[in-house]
Amino acid sequence: MPAGIFRVCLVVITAIVNHPLLFPKENATVPEDTEEIIQRMKEREENLRLEQLRLEQEMAGQESIQKALEEAPKLEEKLEEDALRWDLWSAMSMVVFLLIELWRQDFQDGNWQDWAGEEDDMAILGKAFKGVALPNKATLANFYERCIVGVTGEMARMREMVEGFADDLLEALRSVCNRDADMEVEECIGVGSMYENWRVRKPYVCDLIVPFTPPEPYRFRSQVWCSGDSIPPDKQGYGTIKVCRRDEDVAGCICDKTKLGEDMLCLLHSQASQTRHNSEREDLLCFNNTQYLDADQVMKWFQIAITKAWNRISHKYEFDLTFSLLDSPGALKIKFRSGKSIAFNITPVVQCEDSDVYFISHFPRSGLTADPSSNTYWFLTFAVYERRFIHSLSKTLPANACHLSCLQILSFLHEKQCSLSGPSGLTNYHLKTAMLHLLQTRPHQDWAPENLEARLQDMLKFLEKSLQEKKLCHFFIGNRKVPEELGFPGIFQKAEPLNLFRSFVLHRDIYQKTVDTFHEMLRNTSALINEYTVHVPIEHTNGLHKESL
Repeated sequence: MPAGIFRVCLVVITAIVNHPLLFPKENATVPEDTEEIIQRMKEREENLRLEQLRLEQEMAGQESIQKALEEAPKLEEKLEEDALRWDLWSAMSMVVFLLIELWRQDFQDGNWQDWAGEEDDMAILGKAFKGVALPNKATLANFYERCIVGVTGEMARMREMVEGFADDLLEALRSVCNRDADMEVEECIGVGSMYENWRVRKPYVCDLIVPFTPPEPYRFRSQVWCSGDSIPPDKQGYGTIKVCRRDEDVAGCICDKTKLGEDMLCLLHSQASQTRHNSEREDLLCFNNTQYLDADQVMKWFQIAITKAWNRISHKYEFDLTFSLLDSPGALKIKFRSGKSIAFNITPVVQCEDSDVYFISHFPRSGLTADPSSNTYWFLTFAVYERRFIHSLSKTLPANACHLSCLQILSFLHEKQCSLSGPSGLTNYHLKTAMLHLLQTRPHQDWAPENLEARLQDMLKFLEKSLQEKKLCHFFIGNRKVPEELGFPGIFQKAEPLNLFRSFVLHRDIYQKTVDTFHEMLRNTSALINEYTVHVPIEHTNGLHKESL
């Protein structure tokens, strides 16, 4: 800026000095042509004016640059203040959204899977169901009488036969095992549709679970995803089983977690004892150099033990026993000489603390197994509580209640549809879960036998809505309304609900196939029922139906 002022002053001084009237030159003579001189002066004056304007513009530009430089820190501070204000608003928005989400979850816990209050939403969501005309009561009664009722007596005889043979087989297994080094098996427990009296699919298969425990002085310590242990977030519904000594601290010694140097020795444990404990745990079916039970090793141990037990008692029976599925630990098949066969499953499980929840490594026929990338994660099964809930609730429902009839009809229809259009992601366990939800939300009198058609419609609508939302909550996990008389563990009751349709969110192709199969089943419901129905007079049908239920 000072340089610009100096240049302006220099131009003005030069103009003054060179002005001919103020400083005339010596020996100069006045030109004869005065007009020409005046014209030159005007031109020079114009040039000087233009130069002055240019200099003023240059000075103004420098002043604006200087001003911008001076205001830059203030602008930066203002931008920082705006950014801070924006971050504050973003944080407040996130807090508001988080509070809304927490309120929504609390509201869900308070009205857990409360389908009875969502009939208005169902009227909008059940678009596919609107065009479905279910058969009338008489046709449903005929269908139930012909296809389902006759299986009850056959299932009872099969359960009795399988349980007797399983008890004999497990007793032989105990005799061939080393009580001081091998796992100890307990009495078998019947679970699933055969023991809940709603299975309709043939061949009938009994599902038995067998708890086992480690030999002295070891014990199993359960670690589930909702207990705060180190279980990954994607393992909701899973847990691990730690093999500990009974006199061992739960936290364990630090030498189990740290590699000690050659010149260092734990004051409580010697290196020799550590090596011995590791080799013992390998014998106790633990995963590589860890304290966690390995599902694959358990499966191999159980199959070998079953084979030894059968070799000991095979001479007592006039049939053969084989493994029907090699990737399932106790999928067995009895083959008679006549050619007939009976399939059943004996699956080893681990009790979760002092409850009737069990860790299970394989689900027979369902394809559900522990994570293939790690054999230390076991799925939790609540089958014992499910059976107990159904049996206890049946005592409070009307005589000949239709809840199991609805489940049997729906299971039958879904199986027939899958035989036509291929396998579906919807399983019988999903159908049973829908029935359990409706049993808890519907008044008991609504399950009278004459309401079979209406309750079947409710189950279909409930499933359609769940498929559209890709959400079907596990009945027990996160359900605060489980009856206290069941003795259900509070840790699972207070946990976040487990979405059984979570896989549909990750696998769109399976989800689309499941939805298409379900909608196809809705359209074919009348045809499927009529195909398997014997047409008899309505009066006679109603009588048969009431007696059979």
